[in-house]
Amino acid sequence: MDAGTEPMGTGGHHGSGDPVGPALLWLQDTVTTATLQARQRVLQGALLLCALGLLLWTAIFLYGSFYYSYMPLATYSTPVHYYYRTDCDSSASLLCSFPTANVSLLRNGKNQVMTYGQPYRISLELEMPESPANQELGMFMVRMFCYSGQGQTVTSSARSTMLRYRSGLLQTLGTLFLIPFFLAGTADQKQLVEVELFSEYREDSYAPSIGAIIEIQSQRVQIYSANLYIHAHFTGIRYFLYNFPTLSAVMGVASNLSFLSVLLLFSYLRLIWGRFINPQKVRDRINLHQRLAGSDESEDTEHLQDYQDDTTGIKNSSSDALLEAHQITATHLNQKEESILKADGGEMDIRHGRFQSEIDEEEIIPEEEGENMGMSLDPELEGSSETAKEPDSIPSRLTGTSTCVIS
Repeated sequence: MDAGTEPMGTGGHHGSGDPVGPALLWLQDTVTTATLQARQRVLQGALLLCALGLLLWTAIFLYGSFYYSYMPLATYSTPVHYYYRTDCDSSASLLCSFPTANVSLLRNGKNQVMTYGQPYRISLELEMPESPANQELGMFMVRMFCYSGQGQTVTSSARSTMLRYRSGLLQTLGTLFLIPFFLAGTADQKQLVEVELFSEYREDSYAPSIGAIIEIQSQRVQIYSANLYIHAHFTGIRYFLYNFPTLSAVMGVASNLSFLSVLLLFSYLRLIWGRFINPQKVRDRINLHQRLAGSDESEDTEHLQDYQDDTTGIKNSSSDALLEAHQITATHLNQKEESILKADGGEMDIRHGRFQSEIDEEEIIPEEEGENMGMSLDPELEGSSETAKEPDSIPSRLTGTSTCVIS
């Protein structure tokens, strides 16, 4: 039993086959394919992210470069240090000269502060104490001269100003209210006086300003400090870029990114199409079409030349035929005219003979002389009839008529 059953089991096992081997091979192939596809997808995603990052940084760089080159300096301020002469004999409250300051209009001593064509507002801020001298000073003039690199005065401006008026009661109440701050040193009894020197100053490109001289035309003025402010007055795109920086940055970067993406897409499509389209085959096809077009044009030219030659020959033959027909017609007409003239001449001769015979009868000419005249006339009549019969083109009816009349 055991010996009989063992071969059957062995034969049945080998006949059915082992299903584990193909399953493992299929699983291995599936895992390998999935791994390769995943690796390819990861590589494509990494390349896409790198390309997008590069495009984004390029767009940001382009917008930043445009903003830096297009937008001028919005605000510029510089301290103003006044100087005056001290070599005169004057009282303690008077200065020997007007306070004057020389201010540079160059950043770092090299770059221009103001851009050509851009309007600017230039103002001077004076920090003045509320001293009795300044209150008694009243109005005073502030003057500014702008000069170029050659030392020439480009433009100048003069404005008047003064301290704001405050009554004695208001000053007393303010002092009492701010005594703690005055004692602590956090507040001072002073006023900030702002003087607008230029409302819309535009830099001249031919003579740019490199500095300015500011003069206070008063010898009694007292000041703590002074500052010069230059504010750009933006309009149009510059106004939008300066007042809405976030929105303008988003729009600028997005537009640059879109433009760069379109360029990259066109480059990729050109690369893909170049794999399927052989430029040499396209050139060969274009050359073949050009050759076929050239051969067609040459054949059309030959046919047109043959047609023109045939037309010229037909015209020449027709003109020759017409010329011969005109010549024949003219010949026939001349012959007819000659025959008619000759026939008319015979009739005239006959009429002349009749008229002569009548004259002879009236004069009672002898018959012999009449016969002689008739004989003399007969040859002439016969000659005229013979000449009338010579042309072949004379109609038969005319010839018959002339013969009957002669007879």
